[in-house]
Amino acid sequence: MNRSKSFFSILVPSATVFFSSACIMILELVAGRLIARHLGSSLYTWTSVISVVLAGITIGNYIGGRIADRFCARKAIAVLFGISSLACVVIVVLNNVVGKWTLLSYFSWPWHVFSHVSLVFLIPSTLLGTISPVVAKMALEKGLPTGRTVGNIYAWGAAGSIAGTFLAGFYLIAAMGTTAIIWIVGFALLLMAILYWARLWVLYIWGAIFTCLMTMGMAAPAWAETAGSSIRLREKPSANILYEDESQYCYIAVRQLSKNPDRREFVQDKLKHSEIIMGEIRNLQYFYQQIYAAVTHRLSQGKDKLSTLTLGGGGYVFPRYVQDVWPKSRIDVVEIDPGVTEAAIRAFGLERDTQINTITLDARNYVDELLARENAGAEKTRYDFVYGDAINGYSVPYQLVTREFNDKIAGVLTDNGVYMINLIDIFDSGLFVGAVVNTLKHTFPNVYVLSANAMRGIRNTFVVIAARQEIDLENLTLQHSEGVDIWYLDDTEINTLIQKSGAIILTDDYVPVENMLAPVVRQDATGFLSEKYLERAQKLRRRGKLDESIAIYKKLVKANPAMSITACSQIALMSEKQGRLEEAAEAFQQVIQHNEQAKAKINVASIHLKLGFLLKELKRSDESREHFRKAISGFLIELAENPRSADVIFLLGVTLSEIGQLGEAAKYFQQAVNLNVSDVDNHLKLAQTLLLQERYDKAIEALKKAIDFMNSIGDKKAIVKLQKFLELAEFEKSKYKK
Repeated sequence: MNRSKSFFSILVPSATVFFSSACIMILELVAGRLIARHLGSSLYTWTSVISVVLAGITIGNYIGGRIADRFCARKAIAVLFGISSLACVVIVVLNNVVGKWTLLSYFSWPWHVFSHVSLVFLIPSTLLGTISPVVAKMALEKGLPTGRTVGNIYAWGAAGSIAGTFLAGFYLIAAMGTTAIIWIVGFALLLMAILYWARLWVLYIWGAIFTCLMTMGMAAPAWAETAGSSIRLREKPSANILYEDESQYCYIAVRQLSKNPDRREFVQDKLKHSEIIMGEIRNLQYFYQQIYAAVTHRLSQGKDKLSTLTLGGGGYVFPRYVQDVWPKSRIDVVEIDPGVTEAAIRAFGLERDTQINTITLDARNYVDELLARENAGAEKTRYDFVYGDAINGYSVPYQLVTREFNDKIAGVLTDNGVYMINLIDIFDSGLFVGAVVNTLKHTFPNVYVLSANAMRGIRNTFVVIAARQEIDLENLTLQHSEGVDIWYLDDTEINTLIQKSGAIILTDDYVPVENMLAPVVRQDATGFLSEKYLERAQKLRRRGKLDESIAIYKKLVKANPAMSITACSQIALMSEKQGRLEEAAEAFQQVIQHNEQAKAKINVASIHLKLGFLLKELKRSDESREHFRKAISGFLIELAENPRSADVIFLLGVTLSEIGQLGEAAKYFQQAVNLNVSDVDNHLKLAQTLLLQERYDKAIEALKKAIDFMNSIGDKKAIVKLQKFLELAEFEKSKYKK
């Protein structure tokens, strides 16, 4: 056989395995991104994806060898490509369906992730894996040398895998998104099937069906969205998603949580990274941001400008806060993903011409560059504050938590500079936060840890603060965080965390952060199940199916005791709505019991108030008054923490009036009026309390003032209510005179 004929004889088989192997690797990278939307991106995710795809290829190679021995190679290849095209559609459907299942949440987290990946991607990987052995047989049937032929098939298959990896990772995912890639791969597989067996009429029928399905799965018109979501070819369209994109690094979405106020959240993959109320940048929503702000204010008294560096942009919430409070400041943000910055500009309030300086680079590389320029004689860059905002509970950029990086951070801080990072961990395990703290202590002599006071066995946010100098952190004031109790970890608690981590020092050579975060990731299996139960229960409640909703809330309590307070509160409210007062009272009592059993209690004054009303209606007067008294104590504590809360003041007035302390109640209702004069209920309650005290003139005077104010703002409905009550007050006064 001459060399030219040999080349052309091996060209088609080589191109075929190149193509099929490229498709496998494209689907493998897409698998990691698709799964991340439901389960986050973690060591478990990628381990499962790689192992499932390799298992599919292995099984496929085995089956493919059997197929090659029994069928015509060319026709078998066509059928396999056609079925693989169908499998791509199944990927889209199954991922949407399996992502909603609660059944998998009963498994441990690693098995949950592995099961999800297997259900969605094992069959497509297996089908594509069958192609190479059949192609090898087809090549050998041409009479080519056996060793050279098999070697070529393997080589071109490997080359295709490399090409598919680069194509998906460097271009396709960012250019068109994961779902679109699956449809394109499916279409390309169908074309290959037709090329191999053009006379197989079934392929053309499938081609027509595929085109219809792809239209429903990808087209923009509303009818396509509705049809596609009804058969799970796409997720149901949500008006709450204001922006979404897929960058080379993650899936990004901005969701609107409420319209009034306009509250939005910034999501990367499965994780919520930031939350904001549009137009209220100083109203920080996340605990760690509030700690950052409180510490920055305390250490920057008298300064009108700062120099700050934020590692990780997220939604750019805290950098914008610094810009708003200290407008003359130098504000640098290192964000490796330009897609994150664009999303913040398009839908999260970041101005395109902001003075915030974004460096599109890995944070470690940026710090390295600063120090390298300095060593080369350039002007020094020093920061008053460095804020870490690049770490979550699933994946950690490990290069940002090592001793070597901490030393570099110390090199770009001013003499009194402060380094703050937020971490996710569970105190009872404490492997990750303990290791990070211990590592920081080898660079900074003073390391502090703060958290929200919560149960020690649940995932929590820890803010670690490191500095050369001692810092007074006691009694920090958190704005817009009524009732949040800051937990200042003492030396004993910090040392406990360090011991739990084995006193490890994280270095560039040894930084097993994924293993340290395993308890956090595993606990999220319970959180995932809780979210599903909560979503189903809320949906049933909105539809008026209260009994079914109550049943789901009860399952939620069993699955996740930490959600007991939320679930029992909803059970009580729905039972009350159905007139089952005894059951409602019992559910509220369970809320109080669960709170008493928790290591970190919350203020349940409002629950005591609701229970008091229920018991009063049930003619259990003594118990009712006891809960009213407990409610008063709780509201007074809340009021001490937030003296200008009109809602708390109003509820305190309501509770006091229930136990007959009308004079005190009237004082609080007057305060509520002063704080929120546009709320008609405040005025009505004040007038009602004054009437009960037979202070008719005062009641009439208060109502007339309220009517005048409502006239000034044009609130006609409020005027009608107030006018009716004024007539009642004047009638009561006339009776009293008689």
